[in-house]
Amino acid sequence: MRPASADRPGWIAQQVQWLARRARMDIWLVFHPRTLLRSAGVRFGLIYAGLFSISALALTAFLWWSTAGLLDRQTDTAISADTQGLVERFLERPNSLVETIRDRLAANVDDDAIYLLADASLQPVAGNLEVWPAMVTSDVEWMEIPIDRAGVRGLARIRQILLPGGFHLLVGRDVQARAQLRRILGDALIWAPSIVVSLGVAGALAVRSLFRITINDVAATAAAFSRGDLTRRVRVTGMGDEFDRLAEEINNMLDRVAGLMDGVRQVSNAIAHDLRTPITRARARLEDASRNARNEADLHAAIERAQSDLDGIVAVFQALLRIAEIEAGARRSAFARVDLGPLLFDLVELYSAVAEENGQVLLHDIPPILPVFGDRDMLQQAVANLLDNALKFSPPGGTIRLDAGAVGRMLEISVADQGPGIPAEDRARATERFFRGESARNTPGSGLGLSLVQAVAMLHGGTLRLEDNRPGLLAVMTLPVLTVANGPQTRS
Repeated sequence: MRPASADRPGWIAQQVQWLARRARMDIWLVFHPRTLLRSAGVRFGLIYAGLFSISALALTAFLWWSTAGLLDRQTDTAISADTQGLVERFLERPNSLVETIRDRLAANVDDDAIYLLADASLQPVAGNLEVWPAMVTSDVEWMEIPIDRAGVRGLARIRQILLPGGFHLLVGRDVQARAQLRRILGDALIWAPSIVVSLGVAGALAVRSLFRITINDVAATAAAFSRGDLTRRVRVTGMGDEFDRLAEEINNMLDRVAGLMDGVRQVSNAIAHDLRTPITRARARLEDASRNARNEADLHAAIERAQSDLDGIVAVFQALLRIAEIEAGARRSAFARVDLGPLLFDLVELYSAVAEENGQVLLHDIPPILPVFGDRDMLQQAVANLLDNALKFSPPGGTIRLDAGAVGRMLEISVADQGPGIPAEDRARATERFFRGESARNTPGSGLGLSLVQAVAMLHGGTLRLEDNRPGLLAVMTLPVLTVANGPQTRS
């Protein structure tokens, strides 16, 4: 209960403190390492940041090696070659070394060469250094030292060689400019980790945001769909990337689910509509018999008529259950090699008698061998349904054709009649459960025949195609042809 007005300031302070603690707790939960690592976007972002950082640091190290390192190696190579040449000249003609050093200094356009020939007491004999560097001792061969040349302070990379007769030779290069370059590269390397980490974090946040946008859109669509909004779909950016392909697949799945749910509603409505009449008729007959039957024969007749109506209802439910069983693939484990040639000839022999009774003609063109991989009973039932429909809707004197043959890698079984056919606008719905066109309203049947045929065809990896026969309907069921390779029989 809210406190009295006298205590209201204290109550408000308590509420503010509670909200502050709650906010701190929420922030701690959001940014706690365990919470962050549960986010796939954070994990992908961290992986991106790590790979980016490693790649950038590796590139920086390579640039250092290929610039400053290369210059150092070139300098050492030049000094070594120069030193070797001077030593060889001294060994050949000791007195000519002074002249050689002067010639080389005169030819040094870049003014970066350093030469100094000193005697045993380290007094300069020739070269461009005024005194022997104090930092250079007899036990040192390579080093970098600061030097003064013509009053200019610099940095030299030198090599010391001891010559016969107690002479000391220094050969080097002024590397002041290269040292500045190394310092610049060194400063860049110092700042590189910070820059790389910053860019990596920025990229990781961008990857995480992109990932979250896509995942949140998928999650929002799924949540809306589960709440009953069957029109919601995942957004497709049109870029054609993996996210777009994922969105398209999810949308196709949602379209399929929405279609199935709509089919369930239509089936429910159709069941209620189509079964209400026979149930009401059976009840009315039984009720009329109970009131008006004069003898036992009238009661038996009423019961038989009601039983016939109920048998029709049971047949409808059996057909529905069989279609559901086929669509679920429950019979696929029993597939085996089936030769449709003899099976189709048996159906022709059976239905030819029915066609003859109706004044119709059943023609056929069937190869003797038609190997497929599937369920014999289901395939027989599917072709029988097509023949039933053709005989039912063809007029007396009409012709029905049953043809079969391989077309490429598929086997086509077609049944053509000369009935009213199915209008083009109704063919897409003709395989729906309980769908009956205007021309079939007064024809006996439950509207499940083509649904079963399509279910059988899809279970076997085929299709059912309905076309105009002009006049009549042409129903074509396609199935994969069974090929025989070197070894066991396989489906193509």
